[in-house]
Parts: sequence; structure tokens; C-alpha cells
Amino acid sequence: MMRHSDLSSLIRLNIGGKKFCTTIDTLTCREPDSMLAAMFSGRHTVCQDAEKGYVFVDRDGKQFRHILNWLRDGVVPTLTDSDYSELIREAEYYQLLGLIEGINSILNKRKDDEDSCAELTRTDIIKCIQSERVRFRGIDLSGLDLSKLDLSFVDFSFACLKNVFFSRANLHCAKFRDVDAEGSIFHNATLRE
Repeated sequence: MMRHSDLSSLIRLNIGGKKFCTTIDTLTCREPDSMLAAMFSGRHTVCQDAEKGYVFVDRDGKQFRHILNWLRDGVVPTLTDSDYSELIREAEYYQLLGLIEGINSILNKRKDDEDSCAELTRTDIIKCIQSERVRFRGIDLSGLDLSKLDLSFVDFSFACLKNVFFSRANLHCAKFRDVDAEGSIFHNATLRE
């Protein structure tokens, strides 16, 4: 039986057959509204195996190490999408809203990255325009934010510039022969010659 006075003590957990050792502070501090925090807050009696001292929880022990690491350091692990699905299921069970939000943020970013099919990044473009003659002929730059860049004299001929954000960019003497610029934004861009 666990008492409130044991708050900073070690706790042994048996999660689906896998054994873990942590502190009650780890289980209660990062996500104070979670089920784990409620279990080990001292408000509830938790039954332990009298012989070995483990608290048994009938859940996925493989994913619990990620749960514990989240509670310890607040870092969402790098996993495959299918592993994230399993981890979200466990996080929902334990009511770890911060972890769920973190995983969803990573999955949304991955989806956004997959949706963007640009061959170069804004950083790549900045490195390139520091050279004398720049050509992005026939390159797919769809969806990039190229706002406020000095792109004067850059050759974009035959490039795919769909949904590129050129606002306030200097496009003085830039070449746009046969480009696909559908949905691109040229608000306050310099477009002389």
C-alpha cells in the first residue's frame, strides 16, 4: 500500500509484464492531471504485489518506456507513424495530454513536409543567391516562402513556382519564361524589366 508520505520514493511498476523503476515525482509532476498522477498522488490506495513490490498495470509495456521518458524530460521520441499510433493509444489511456499534443504536432509537421514537394528549401535558395549567376531553371520550388529575398537577375525559366510566396522580394530582371506560378503571391514584390 502506498501512502502520501512516500511521494519522492521509488516505485516499481509492472506494465504488461515489463518491469520499470521510477519515482513518484516522475509519475506526478509533468502531467499532474493524468491518470498516473492520480494513481500515485497519495489520494488513492495502490495495491502492490506483496512479495516483489510491483504495481501491476495491464497495458503495453513496450510503449511505456516512451511514456516514462516523456514524463522525465518532456521530449517526444522519434518514431515511425505506426509506433506513434500505438503510443497515442497508450497516452490517451494514461491521459497524458501534453504527450498527445506533441505527437500530433510531429505528425502534422511530417504531413506538411510530405505535402511540400519543393526540391530546395528557403535556406538552399539563400545560399544560392549569394553566388553571381543563379539559375533555378526547371526546378520545382512549389510552396516555398521566398518573401523579402533579393532574387534580382535569377533565372526561374521553366520552373514550377506554384504557391510560392514572393511578397516584398526583389525580382528586378528575374526571368520567368514558361513558369507555372499558379497561386503564387507577388504582393509588393519588385517586378521591373
